Amino acid sequence: MSRLALAAPMLVFGFVGIYFLVTFLQPGNEGRVYDNLVPELIGFCLEGFFLIGLFSWIQARRERERKEDLRLSLRGALREILSYLDIGLLGDTAEPASSRAIEEDARLVANLIMKLADHQLDIDAMARIKSVAQRNLTTIHDLIPVAAQLSAEHIRWWLAITDSVRQLAEATDSAAVAGGLHRFLANLGEFDQLEL
Repeated sequence: MSRLALAAPMLVFGFVGIYFLVTFLQPGNEGRVYDNLVPELIGFCLEGFFLIGLFSWIQARRERERKEDLRLSLRGALREILSYLDIGLLGDTAEPASSRAIEEDARLVANLIMKLADHQLDIDAMARIKSVAQRNLTTIHDLIPVAAQLSAEHIRWWLAITDSVRQLAEATDSAAVAGGLHRFLANLGEFDQLEL
């Protein structure tokens, strides 16, 4: 709808400008009023066409940047859980993921899913993740309105992420923690795949 609303004035200015240009170039259309008015109308149509296009491009770019900032703030709220999970699944010689990778890299989630399928977390790592989930649950829940500003699909998956963090926080045994982590990573993977 918004693209059509922006395209319609551009089309009107474009077609009217082309019409005036074609009529201006035809021989036999002469006169003082004609010679002065038609070039002004052509210039007005060109200015309208380019200004609407330029402003709509700037507006769309700012909207994309705003949504990207919102998405990064949502992803940043999950940083502590992802960091503890990454550390819990580290091999003997591996290094933890960087803060930037944890906050922005969608491939990290797929790597964590594969690591979690291959390795069992120890009890201490599960206890730390459960504690972090309890600490961050309120913040993650409070960010639901932020996810709603992105799209209906974003809020759907953010609600699923919030629910999986709640299940992690309320887990009473290692099987519940492992199941909650699998759901959390699966939901986050779906969230990361959504386009802005």
